[in-house]
Amino acid sequence: MLTYAVKLTRVPWEMVEADVIALRDAGFSDADILDINQITGYYAYVNRLADGLGVSMEAFWEENKPRHALTRKQQILWSMNSCRRKPSKF
Repeated sequence: MLTYAVKLTRVPWEMVEADVIALRDAGFSDADILDINQITGYYAYVNRLADGLGVSMEAFWEENKPRHALTRKQQILWSMNSCRRKPSKF
């Protein structure tokens, strides 16, 4: 499923019938495949709209970036902070 979604996102002009057949062979129904396709396409659409309009990320998303999206310095600081013992609420 992820291979399909990545390919649809990055190189949609290279999609072929074999991509759908691979999903069927993996056990996905036609309804499942349609959901995968529509959700992947929707996210691409919304991101392109936001990028085209210069929409900034909300502060929440900047503060909670996935670790792989951080710079090396930010990853080190994140690791240092996550290793600190947090006080218990109880």
